[in-house]
Amino acid sequence: MDDSSRTELEAATFRRLVQHLDENKDVQNIDLMNLAGFCRNCLSKWYRAAAEDKGIDLDYEEVREIVYGMPYADWKDKFQKEATAEQKAAFDAGNHEHN
Repeated sequence: MDDSSRTELEAATFRRLVQHLDENKDVQNIDLMNLAGFCRNCLSKWYRAAAEDKGIDLDYEEVREIVYGMPYADWKDKFQKEATAEQKAAFDAGNHEHN
């Protein structure tokens, strides 16, 4: 496979992942962190880091809007629930580094 095709497939896969997360707003970031070690905020940080590697200056909030499909504050108000004691304990026990 050539580099251009690989890049196109990777981009399409990323867009599908973001769409899947958007279609499953009930899945909380803490659930993602506890199960997979990453969340929507991690994706945003990785996106921004990739942009920086290419010399593209993107604001973190601008990137979170790409990943969340809306300003983060709006998503948080509409969809984020308070983490349960069990979720917090699992997060703490997992020693996750929230990159």
